[in-house]
Amino acid sequence: MSDAALPIQASPEADILSALGARSIVLVGMMGVGKSTIGRRMAARLKLPFVDADTEIEAAAGMTIPEIFERHGEPHFRDGEARVIARLLDGGPIVLATGGGAFMREETRSRIAEKAISIWLKADHDVIMRRVRRRADRPLLQTADPEGTVTRLLTEREPVYGSADLTIASREVPHDKIVEEAIETLRAHLCGDQASQPPADVASAVR
Repeated sequence: MSDAALPIQASPEADILSALGARSIVLVGMMGVGKSTIGRRMAARLKLPFVDADTEIEAAAGMTIPEIFERHGEPHFRDGEARVIARLLDGGPIVLATGGGAFMREETRSRIAEKAISIWLKADHDVIMRRVRRRADRPLLQTADPEGTVTRLLTEREPVYGSADLTIASREVPHDKIVEEAIETLRAHLCGDQASQPPADVASAVR
């Protein structure tokens, strides 16, 4: 039998790409939940370009995000962030990791809902604090009480993050396990009964 005559094997990745069409996959959630790490691995699985919104913002501004905050303030940064995300979504499909505050802007949420499937990577307070302590480039945490700031941000943001299409728990397990859960949950969400059911421990995320 020639290669051309071999049946094409269905895969979760192929199902997702077919159902996505021109839409992108957008990861939202707090700083430190692993949006860039998980997003990069998801993009590799799906053979889609991976884009980190923060990296694109820095390239467009010609300065780092801490520098933008220091020189121009957070409102200026948020305006630029919204413009960059809008531009990136117009060029989809991609896997896009967004900054922690991006999804808080109604205009950005509407654009994501129109042009993408959103996934909230949800982590608890202790996991976030363990991870963000390793880095000194978080402008919102340059305060006398970083832990209190994370608590406040979680309280403000989690109800909004909860409007994302899907939720995946980001926790201290191998990254590939979370990627696998995200792929299966995406497939179930996009393909419904045509796809195999996601693992039991993530089934609640698609209800």
